[in-house]
Amino acid sequence: MDSSLLAILQVGALVLVLVAIHRPLGDYMARIYSSTKDLRVERGFYRLIGVDARAEQSWMAYLRSVLAFSLIGVLFVYAIQRAQAVLPYSLGLPAIPEGLSFNTAVSFVTNTNWQSYSPEATMGYTVQLAGLAVQNFVSAAVGIAVAIALVRGLARTRQGTLGNFWVDLTRGTLRLLLPLAVLVAIVLVAGGVIQNFAGFTDVTTLTGGTQSIPGGPVASQEAIKMLGTNGGGFFNANSSHPFENPTGFTNLVQIVLMLAIPFSLPRTFGVMVGDKRQGYAILAAMAAIFVVSLTALTLFELGGAGTAPQLAGGAMEGKETRFGIATSTLFGSASTLTSTGAVNSMHDSFTSLGGMMPMINMMLGEVAPGGVGSGLYGMLILAVIAVFIAGLLVGRTPEYLGKKLGPREIKLASLYILVTPTLVLAGTALSFAIPAVRADVEGTSILNPGLHGLSEVLYAFTSAANNNGSAFAGLTANTPWFNTALGAAMLFGRFIPIVLVLALAGSLAAQPKIPSTAGTLPTHRPQFVGLLVGVTIIVSALTYFPVLALAPLAEGL
Repeated sequence: MDSSLLAILQVGALVLVLVAIHRPLGDYMARIYSSTKDLRVERGFYRLIGVDARAEQSWMAYLRSVLAFSLIGVLFVYAIQRAQAVLPYSLGLPAIPEGLSFNTAVSFVTNTNWQSYSPEATMGYTVQLAGLAVQNFVSAAVGIAVAIALVRGLARTRQGTLGNFWVDLTRGTLRLLLPLAVLVAIVLVAGGVIQNFAGFTDVTTLTGGTQSIPGGPVASQEAIKMLGTNGGGFFNANSSHPFENPTGFTNLVQIVLMLAIPFSLPRTFGVMVGDKRQGYAILAAMAAIFVVSLTALTLFELGGAGTAPQLAGGAMEGKETRFGIATSTLFGSASTLTSTGAVNSMHDSFTSLGGMMPMINMMLGEVAPGGVGSGLYGMLILAVIAVFIAGLLVGRTPEYLGKKLGPREIKLASLYILVTPTLVLAGTALSFAIPAVRADVEGTSILNPGLHGLSEVLYAFTSAANNNGSAFAGLTANTPWFNTALGAAMLFGRFIPIVLVLALAGSLAAQPKIPSTAGTLPTHRPQFVGLLVGVTIIVSALTYFPVLALAPLAEGL
């Protein structure tokens, strides 16, 4: 089948599936987080950890729970990596070095899944399953819980609480992520993704040589890797590896998984605030950005400059012939517009302007539709900014969903949108400003000096600070500097925004609801959708344009 026709069919099938699941999945998630009934297994878990499921938390108590749970996760994943040599199913692999263990622990707890190593040659099955796969579930559940807390803040009136983090975490894991992951894993196995504990199998090649073929429980980890917008691959080649993503069918399934929950959460938001039109407005803004980004990336790759790309009909370097250009750009757009970071083609091999688009997708804040939870709360923060700007233009006090947006709320929203640009630009600058670090970066990490080398470093910090996890794979990042600096960027990029989101949610929940008047800005109409899209793009463009002009734009032009 012609690759262009295949891509059109995949996009059409993707749209149909997302439309079909948007309402039922969104409504189901609203019921999960609004229900007053606990499952028997949940009640047993609450007794085990000493939690009263009926006791709600203030935003500060909710935040303390998030931070405490995440700290325990970092310590556990770090410890299990350091103890790998004595664990069962270690496959004879040694303990993971301290710096890499720290970076990987932070990466998976923050839902980034940045990997500065080859997983099949570094991680045994116990670390993969008990450490990394568990964090794939709970880090995603944490993101959804924070988003739900912000939605409650918008929906509640004169209340000082946002729910109970431990209840939200448990329900998100047991009622949503785990059942879906089990079903998806079965589908992936049926589609050819491997699932075994075979270890390494030595085989004789056609040329008479010997090759060691790794096996592993891939389908089960692949399911939650995509569903939870995590992105960490079982193999170094990630979703371009035939054991992880063998066919066009599994490729489409994985794209659907990345987008399913993030594109359904606006429906959950609309149901919980009592106005489904608000959810459709947020969804429309997300979809508009997604379509524009995908179109631009596909055109850049199909029109790749140079003799070789033109003879090949496009830039095929770094892309699987099984998928072709258009399906590779669809996957790349989905993974960088969410916080997944999985790849079925190598972004480092994209054309200069094509490689810029995944970067911009992350620089926008991954809000179209973003990661599980983080995409929704990121877009709601931008909606607050858009309402504030509209209020200034017409000379009225800004209000959103009946809540007045005063100085405190605007300060929190403004700080939110400044966190990741600060981390990205500061990390990139320090990589070249400190003489000793620059010598190491240029001598060890960058294999493509010049403008493309700057793009690789910029992409790495953009991916880490936005908790994406994809990479320009030409960069060698397993060095003391990058393990530490990217680890810090992942930590700050995950938890500082969460602090600000929960503080904003607490402030909104404590407010009374203001009746709508003739001067109230309608936030469910196409005009507001356009304003929200414009604010999303302009805020990022003004922040990142100078550094983009020094790297991918300069290289491409």
